Amino acid sequence: MPVTKAKKVEQVEKLSGELQKVSSLIVATYNKLTVSQDFELRKALRSSGAKYRVIKNTLAERAAKGTKVEVALKDLAGVTSIAYTEGDPVTLAKVLAKYAKDNPEFSFKTGVVEGRAVSIKEIEALATMPAKEELYSKLLFLINAPAQRLVTVMNAAGRDLAVVINQGVEKEKFKNDAPAGV
Repeated sequence: MPVTKAKKVEQVEKLSGELQKVSSLIVATYNKLTVSQDFELRKALRSSGAKYRVIKNTLAERAAKGTKVEVALKDLAGVTSIAYTEGDPVTLAKVLAKYAKDNPEFSFKTGVVEGRAVSIKEIEALATMPAKEELYSKLLFLINAPAQRLVTVMNAAGRDLAVVINQGVEKEKFKNDAPAGV
């Protein structure tokens, strides 16, 4: 049953509304993808906070007009699927790269990261980067490390003095050598 014009307009408006908020998008293609493989991809993307759609090229192009991702959705050909997120583009790229590695019938066409068009090689490079949370934790560690070292050095002087005094007491180095009448 063909899709009516009203239904297409509704799809374009809905997708356009979602694409207005999106800063990162990856366009992919596939052939001979089974329903179970598609389900696994959608499940993985959903868990990362991304959305995934298989859409007609002309509808995607119309929906992207006036958005940050417009450059990636122009002049598409063949089967097209789009994965997009408002969140971390690295997580999106990691999920898709892992899926593409496991399923050779799935491949990238192009993408947009933070409003800038990226190539297939850049998408693959993005997938090898650490996620934002990992970068934040490394940065906090680096910021915190000098303070931890300073506290360790400051505590060492007192600790070392206590150890020396304790060793002197154990070896009876602190005998009372003063005369008895004083």
